[in-house]
This record gives sequence, C-alpha cells and structure tokens, in this order.
Amino acid sequence: MPLDLHAIVDPSHTAVLTMELQRGVMGDLAMLPDLRDECTATGMLDNVHDLLAAARTAGARVVHCTAEFREDRQGSGTNAPMLRASAKGGALISGTPSAEVVPELDVQPSDLVVPRLHGMTPFTGTSLDAMLRNLAVKTVIATGVSVNVGVTGMVIEAVGLGYEVVVPPDAVAGLPREYAEAVLQHTIPVIAYRIPTAQIVETWQSP
Repeated sequence: MPLDLHAIVDPSHTAVLTMELQRGVMGDLAMLPDLRDECTATGMLDNVHDLLAAARTAGARVVHCTAEFREDRQGSGTNAPMLRASAKGGALISGTPSAEVVPELDVQPSDLVVPRLHGMTPFTGTSLDAMLRNLAVKTVIATGVSVNVGVTGMVIEAVGLGYEVVVPPDAVAGLPREYAEAVLQHTIPVIAYRIPTAQIVETWQSP
C-alpha cells in the first residue's frame, strides 16, 4: 500500500520538533564546534528553516525542544559524560544567549519552546507530551541534533508514547557523518518514516 503522506503529516495534527538547535549547542556560541561545522557543511539548518516556514504557513505546530540549566545547576543531573561536560562548561544557562534557539530558524511568536533541565531527551520529565496532546498532535516531525543521542531518543520516546514519527534525513545531523547516515539507514526506518524535507513541504503546498 503506498504511503499516504497527506494523511500522515496533515497540518491539523502535526508538529515539527526541533532538538537543541541552540546557539550554545551548534550555533555561534557552540560548545560542540565540530557539530556546528557539520550542520553548516550539510545545509541542515537551511532545510529546517524551510520546513518550519512551510509548517507555519500550512498550520502545523512548531515546537523547539531546548536544553537549559539553572545557573546553580539545581535539578540537573551529571549522571552521563555529556551532562558532566556541559556542567563544567557553564553553557546553556537559562536566559543567556547560549540557550537561545539559533536565529537562522526565525523563531515566531506562534512557536512553542519546551525546555528541559535534565536528561538527554525532550519528553521525559517535561511538559512536551501533555502540550502536544492538548494541541491534538498525532504526528511529530523530528529535526535537529544530534542523531547520535538526542534525535534518536526523541524518536524512540515519541513512538513509545503513541505518535507517528517522521524524520527528514536532511534536517538532522550527527557525528561522524558516516555514523549518522548508518543510523538513518538502519535504525530510523524501522521506527519512523524517513521523508526528505522537500517532499514534506511539497505535500503541504499541494491540494
């Protein structure tokens, strides 16, 4: 049976989620400069920008999932190497420039931002699931960084919570590129639909 993409990404029940597309993660204040360089090299941010613009025009929701910390780090764990490293770096403090969504995404007043203060993925311990359900969202489109942990975690959590999930392979990034490509080829297709940005945009723009 052919894939009915119009039904899957119907704007009335679809939200595009961005994962950690923040100045202090992969933007101008990046604590992971190699990841920033990879995002630039692949043109990933341009694709996410185009996808978000099309989503807003079509009436789909846009939700930015961010990682933030209190300045005193209360409530934030250090029970993983990456969390320990970020605690030492002092980045992503709530209310500071490093925690902001990158300007390339042209955040609009209609966009929603769901921060998390702990962990590695956007659903656990945040209001994201409740917010999406209150918006009658059934399908989420996962974008951002990185395929190594955050994006894959987002997809697995969303599937476990009952959402249909779409991953545009040109709107995510990870390191090394060969590893990210392997995940997109061998892991993502068994848990989500792998649909390029242009095809999603075209679907929203066609009757």
